[in-house]
Amino acid sequence: MQRLTAGAAFAAALISLVPAVASAATSAELAPAASVERFMGARRQQPLWLADPAATELLVDRLRTARLDGFARGPELAEAARAALAKARTGDRRAAREAERLLTSSWILYVQALRWPAKGVEFADPRLAPAIPVAADVLRQLAAAPSLASHVRAVSTVNPTYAALREAAIAAGDDQAVLARLRPNLDRARMLPADGRFILVDLASQHLTMMEDGQAVDTMKVVVGKTEMPTPLLAGTVARATFNPYWNIPVDLVAHTVAPGVLKNGLRWFAGKHYEALSGWGPDAQVLDPAQIDWQAVADGRTELRVRQRPGRGNMMGAMKFEFPNTHGIYLHDTPERALFAKSVRTFSSGCVRLEDAARLGRWLLGREPVADSSQPELTVALPRPVPVYITYLTAKVENGRLAFSDDIYGLDAKAEQRLASQ
Repeated sequence: MQRLTAGAAFAAALISLVPAVASAATSAELAPAASVERFMGARRQQPLWLADPAATELLVDRLRTARLDGFARGPELAEAARAALAKARTGDRRAAREAERLLTSSWILYVQALRWPAKGVEFADPRLAPAIPVAADVLRQLAAAPSLASHVRAVSTVNPTYAALREAAIAAGDDQAVLARLRPNLDRARMLPADGRFILVDLASQHLTMMEDGQAVDTMKVVVGKTEMPTPLLAGTVARATFNPYWNIPVDLVAHTVAPGVLKNGLRWFAGKHYEALSGWGPDAQVLDPAQIDWQAVADGRTELRVRQRPGRGNMMGAMKFEFPNTHGIYLHDTPERALFAKSVRTFSSGCVRLEDAARLGRWLLGREPVADSSQPELTVALPRPVPVYITYLTAKVENGRLAFSDDIYGLDAKAEQRLASQ
């Protein structure tokens, strides 16, 4: 194993541990060596880790299992740290300084690894994307912590969901089958906040959970994308509720469903569905006479047509929807198709998330009864405060102290584990 020493060799060894993935910060900012030297100089060589055995032991323990946290070099650093601590305990002042450097640098790298963005997740709201902290910021927080052990424990917990999964993974030991399921879930769970209010949509179990300060306060079933049209992993921010929504039918469904329906059943069928054809997608689009449309051309894909369903009974958006800006046109919405919630696997949508009880979610978001003030279509109401929504994929969870698995409905686990194993 490479020997970590002071000076240039020490800095070079630590810089080599910086993950290869590009980030907003440069490698020089992420690498801890220079920052550690300044930090130790400012402390006038006063011990930090050696003065708090509980914090030191906790850090070494976290490094020992850090592969689970996406930090492959963690176990190597744990071994080096134990050796350095053994030398420091002999009273050798040089060895004590080396141990302090190694532990401080290892902490920086570990914290950065915990904040590395998960693969396959799109942060539609950039403010929700994990920011990899530069070394100086990690050390500033470390120095300001009233209790070193409490700080290490709080930061390494990440969030309650993640902490429970990691404990389950540690308990699994060398059970490779269990670890293969847990590692991708840990990677996805790292992006969840530790506190505050947010909506958690789990595609694997098809459930939505309302979260407050790390605790679930309510949950409901949802319908998510079909396996051939999976709901993407997203993080965005809901800032408004829309009552009496139109359903703007995706153009592929217009071609594959609406146009053939008109050709088969006639324009009375089109009117009975409360559909409207429009001249375009802009705010000035005009309603078209369906009798003047070449429906065969629409069905054949030669003509692209916008069709929407008016608000009211039977509208596929139901009474309300909750949008958040994203490139996929994904949002949360009510639905009249109540029978789908009785099914054990609820993968029936074209990508959006259908809510079992939209009014209940609306009550939590708005802080009042979610009732429209009028029958005006697309009546938009701002939330008292925006609420993040995390659409993720957790095929493993800890429920009532027991590890539970969901089916890998989208087949993401095997792909993710293969990628993680190659890192």
